Amino acid sequence: MHGMRLADAVSRATPVPIAPMPIRSLSVLTALLHVYIALRLLPALAMLTPAWPLALAALAISALTIPLPFVSRGKERGASAGELLQWTGLISMGWFSSLFVSTLLRDAGLLLAWLASVLFGAPVPWHAVLPWSAMAVLVLATLVSMVGFLNARRTADVKRVEVPIRGLPAALEGFTIAQLSDIHVGPTIRSAYIQRIVDAVNRLGADAIAITGDLVDGSVAELREHIAPLAGLRAKHGTFVVTGNHEYYAGAHAWIDELRRLGLKVLLNEHVVLQTRNVRGAQNDEELFESQLVLAGVTDYTAGHFDAAHTSDPHLALFDAPPLVHTRVLLAHQPRSATLAAQAGYQLQLSGHTHGGQFFPWNLFVPMQQPFTAGLHRLHDMWVYVSRGTGYWGPPKRFGAPSEITLLTLVMARG
Repeated sequence: MHGMRLADAVSRATPVPIAPMPIRSLSVLTALLHVYIALRLLPALAMLTPAWPLALAALAISALTIPLPFVSRGKERGASAGELLQWTGLISMGWFSSLFVSTLLRDAGLLLAWLASVLFGAPVPWHAVLPWSAMAVLVLATLVSMVGFLNARRTADVKRVEVPIRGLPAALEGFTIAQLSDIHVGPTIRSAYIQRIVDAVNRLGADAIAITGDLVDGSVAELREHIAPLAGLRAKHGTFVVTGNHEYYAGAHAWIDELRRLGLKVLLNEHVVLQTRNVRGAQNDEELFESQLVLAGVTDYTAGHFDAAHTSDPHLALFDAPPLVHTRVLLAHQPRSATLAAQAGYQLQLSGHTHGGQFFPWNLFVPMQQPFTAGLHRLHDMWVYVSRGTGYWGPPKRFGAPSEITLLTLVMARG
């Protein structure tokens, strides 16, 4: 591996401390939003059913439990009671998110109906519209959360993607990379969940495995046993990892050491050269180089804010790479690394970070920060593949953005 002396120094640099989350502000904000929902829905529900206090109780539980996962962040989570509170808070967060958005949409619809009645004299049966629309909001938010929970907790399906590379050597035709991303081992994703992923990946028989960041949401001491199944990943050329922003929240330097202890190859602005075919007795250098692939990895796009020595650099990752090996693949957690990667001369970048939006409406906000949300895209002469993630962050909920284990196959571009 090239650049290991630099990487060893980088991995031991002193991290910048992260300011604690303002729990009190979060609690006040979410409480006020719950009050807004209650004022908008409960009076209307009372017109429809005497069971409306059940909705009030659900809102109270949601408001009280949402801050709990943040209050206990960084503390020992071994007790079953503590884990139950974590689960309750995160499920409440997902339900509240859909409930809040649905309430806003209901209010917008009611406003349009009122304007239509005032401006055009359109009759509106308010006695029916108000209570039934309130009930619809509650039912919709609950159903979406239930479906989203099942989607999040199941083992991700395998998504197969062919990437056409111009000038791909024949020796690299059919080379496969299994990509995992954004697993977020933490309060609700534990070792059994990871083992199911490992078993699914190993059945693919990929040439290489790439993990494109955001593996963890917690410290090594908290999660060591739950990340351990990743040591069982098997591929011809091994498993390669790059850091995501959540590694830096959780203590990237300790995690880098732990992942290496498990036998995973962490790439910190560096690369490896994979010899894909047995070329013993090769007639010339060209035959040798055409059977090689440069697999590079960069630290997270924001890593420099935590540690200047970790500043992400796709150009540095190619330092001392053999110039005649033209097939170059970059692992970069965030899609917005792609601009520099394309300038550096990569043919393919594999990223994650976006979760594909995870669930509505957050998918609408991803393009405000990232150039691509999910899937295969072209940037100049380089392909960018963005995984929707193999796990989930925060609420155990995926709706409209299913998780994935990606199997990418390099093929020769036609035409």
